[in-house]
Amino acid sequence: MSKIAFIFPGQGAQYCGMGQDFYEQTAIGKEIYDMASGLLGFSLPELCFEKNDRLDITEYTQAAMVTTGIAMMRVLEEKTGIRPDVTAGLSLGEYCALAAAGVMSDPDAILTVRQRGILMQEAVPAGLGAMSAVLSLDAAEIEEVLSRIEGVQIANYNCPGQIVISGKKEAVEEAGEKLLAAGAKRVIGLNVSGPFHSAMLTGAGEKLGIVLENIEIHKPVIPYVANVTAAYVTEADEVKPLLIRQVSSSVRFQQSVETMIKDGVDTFIEIGPGKTLAGFIKKITRDAKVFNIEKLEDLDKLAGI
Repeated sequence: MSKIAFIFPGQGAQYCGMGQDFYEQTAIGKEIYDMASGLLGFSLPELCFEKNDRLDITEYTQAAMVTTGIAMMRVLEEKTGIRPDVTAGLSLGEYCALAAAGVMSDPDAILTVRQRGILMQEAVPAGLGAMSAVLSLDAAEIEEVLSRIEGVQIANYNCPGQIVISGKKEAVEEAGEKLLAAGAKRVIGLNVSGPFHSAMLTGAGEKLGIVLENIEIHKPVIPYVANVTAAYVTEADEVKPLLIRQVSSSVRFQQSVETMIKDGVDTFIEIGPGKTLAGFIKKITRDAKVFNIEKLEDLDKLAGI
């Protein structure tokens, strides 16, 4: 049976102007941005649509991205009537997936990532951690090299030929040299504010657990695929422990897509700025239909699916 997945990008896809047409031309889009502004005490339209220095700072990026993803999703649902059978997100995008699955309310998802962003921003002093993308080397070979270097791990299994590593700056640099020697085509340092999805963020995850104590979690209305396990989550009591671990654990995006494909998902709709996830999926499978929705006019692509 044909199934549809909604998928949501993570931090790094943001850009000035993302979601502006959804805000200016739809009632529900405006409602969600304005709701987020009221909750957080600063203007989300100003943050997302006007040139500023805050959009790329983690503590603001996360709230901006999740507000934008949720606004786009709610407009898509209202205007097309399309509902997902399953949902997933890349790292931060998992919070949009939680909203899509009915696990968190839209306001709670936005409030939680505001705190998550602050905790991640403050977790590691600038310059101590690093992240790099490793191109064209098999995951098993990368795991083998990293097993001999303390302080570095795989942060993201994005797709075949693209894996991200994270950890202590010196360890990431050492790993980069050894991965090139092992046959990686390129190792590219990423311009990020911290060593995300590494053990250096364990403390931030534990503090997030305290934030989550005050957030109501519901049984998923549809399954979502957790980054940490690449498995379906169908019960409410599974959610918080996974979100705590997610901050310092590998994001298994490729494996998550493979899980959905095995379950019959043949249509992926990426909701949010950019086309990053659509690109990953095309490298994971050639058999699925993939759409990306980042402009209001993109909804026309979904006619008839």
